[in-house]
Amino acid sequence: MKIVLVAGARPNFMKIAPLMGAIKKHPSMQPVLVHTGQHYDERMSGLFFHELGIPKPDVNLEVGSGSHAVQTAEIMTRFEPVLLEHKPDYVLVVGDVNSTIACGLVAVKLGVRLIHVEAGLRSFDRTMPEEINRILTDSISDILFCSEQSGVDNLLKEGVSNNKIHLVGNVMIDTLLHHREKAEKSRILDDLQLKKKEFTVTTLHRPANVDDQDILGRIISVLQIIGEDAPVVFPIHPRTRQRMASWDIKTDPEKIKFIDPLGYLDFLKLVSSACVVLTDSGGIQEETTILKVPCLTLRENTERPCTVELGSNQLVGTDPEKIMAAYQAAQNGKGKVGDIPPLWDGKAAERIAAILDC
Repeated sequence: MKIVLVAGARPNFMKIAPLMGAIKKHPSMQPVLVHTGQHYDERMSGLFFHELGIPKPDVNLEVGSGSHAVQTAEIMTRFEPVLLEHKPDYVLVVGDVNSTIACGLVAVKLGVRLIHVEAGLRSFDRTMPEEINRILTDSISDILFCSEQSGVDNLLKEGVSNNKIHLVGNVMIDTLLHHREKAEKSRILDDLQLKKKEFTVTTLHRPANVDDQDILGRIISVLQIIGEDAPVVFPIHPRTRQRMASWDIKTDPEKIKFIDPLGYLDFLKLVSSACVVLTDSGGIQEETTILKVPCLTLRENTERPCTVELGSNQLVGTDPEKIMAAYQAAQNGKGKVGDIPPLWDGKAAERIAAILDC
């Protein structure tokens, strides 16, 4: 059984790593790894492959950046010849980035069965490009692996046949648990002159937050106030940096420490050591739940509701007063810690490989 596994962007790499390892333990399955190059610089790609032990891709499409339309079209154009050459039995895609839907569309139009890992997640906000990618990918997939019960429920409500759906747990958590001990050896706190639990971490990249000058300005203003209490460490996304520069948004470097994007191990150490995390990232909502670090999500919705219902996540939106109230509660020992969702035990990839091999 030949399976083409697709990785394109930073969030994909943490999901592909355990899948490659689990599939290789099954002699009946032959994995072929394709990197679309959606994220292509050393911090977004090369360093992650090295740290996570992902083998060198069999194929690198080297697509690079572009608008949603340009990038999706370019991935499709370059991926089609790969499938025609390798003639796989399955294409496996993960998550909700442009590479996910682009490679999924090519696969099903060539008659190749499609597997979607992390299926069924819904924010119910179609202004998010990722939501469109999730809905479309699920609708054309033959096998759907869900990370939490909400994914199963959403797919059933959408009319997906029950025999296509499997609740297996979260492959990204497989990676976190596998690398947690190694991440503890990171020197990032020393490098940034930080003390454990005496700083906050922020990430910000969603278009709804960083492409609106008023919203971005509000968030940065409240981060400045938080920074008066404890330094805010902000590994800044290139998109966010560009917007701040173009709108001339100024900050006090003593309050907000902007740093370049980090490798996986350094970032895991940073988040696990923070007193509070403020983010608009879906994956970080999951990681903080496992790490039991209070997470304030700067959105009005989440496609990962189990992190709110069971975990350490709280939706606070972008209202400064609400953000500050939640931050102060966390600092006073009233932040959410929560429990671990079912099947987030480091064995999701093993379950997926076993189902595919049966």
